[in-house]
Amino acid sequence: MTPVVIVAALNGGYQQSTDVTRVPVTPKEIAEEAEKCREAGASVVHFHARDAEGVTTGDVQIFSETIRLIRERTDVLIQTTNGIGARKDKRTGEWIRPTDSDRLALLNIQPRPELFGAATGSMDFYHPWGGQPVERPFVNSADWLCKAIQYTHRIGATIEFEVITSSVLYRLKRFADEGVFDANADYLWLLHGGGFGGTPPVPRMIIQCIDEGKLLFPNAKWGIVGAGPDQFKLATLGLACGCDSVRVGLEDNIYHADGRAAATSRDLVREIVDIASIYGRKPATPAEAREMLGLNRMASS
Repeated sequence: MTPVVIVAALNGGYQQSTDVTRVPVTPKEIAEEAEKCREAGASVVHFHARDAEGVTTGDVQIFSETIRLIRERTDVLIQTTNGIGARKDKRTGEWIRPTDSDRLALLNIQPRPELFGAATGSMDFYHPWGGQPVERPFVNSADWLCKAIQYTHRIGATIEFEVITSSVLYRLKRFADEGVFDANADYLWLLHGGGFGGTPPVPRMIIQCIDEGKLLFPNAKWGIVGAGPDQFKLATLGLACGCDSVRVGLEDNIYHADGRAAATSRDLVREIVDIASIYGRKPATPAEAREMLGLNRMASS
């Protein structure tokens, strides 16, 4: 059976618990869920930090504490968010977006995560399944993106390019042509998906995006993600098309494939493991994921 990297997106910046679903918020809760997801088959966990009030935050110390606690429990690979998310000013009620400097600071977290992420274009972000029912602009400047890519590749880590629409693939190719990164590298990682406001969860649009990615970045690995009731539909599409990674978890969706509310991200990981087996795929171990995503390239060069 061919390994597939399963990414468990544990909490997001806005997702809230319900009577059934328990979204991990504190560093300890996130670390406990990371361990359970690893046992269920995930080789990567993706998380957002929350402050003492449960609000999304870019506080590097909270990220650091969370990573330390995860590593005490498990060998799962860790991916931190690049978005942080907007926060509401308690005095004015205004929504404040993080600056490029706030986001670049997350590249210097210690202990360092193995994997990073980058939304590769600006968009009107709408994610009711993840706790963001109001559409808001999400700006990803060329300056921030290029600095994030260059830094990540320089330290031998891998950055996941979140492909919000097929057009941003040509933005990435322009950066590659300008020398920011190598378009033919085998440690590039593209994430395709839909349901977040950029690309609708329509299979023909997702497949077109996947094909464009293969054309422009022929040696890149690619993954799939979907929101809400489309999480498992798109995950299944990705597995049928031979994806290298698949992302599930409470950040993007709190329901099983049959519509039942899920209690934890671990439950969603277990479900995608079963679905993957139908397509002759098994969960990659963290060691296999490390090799697949190019994290061993420094040692082998």
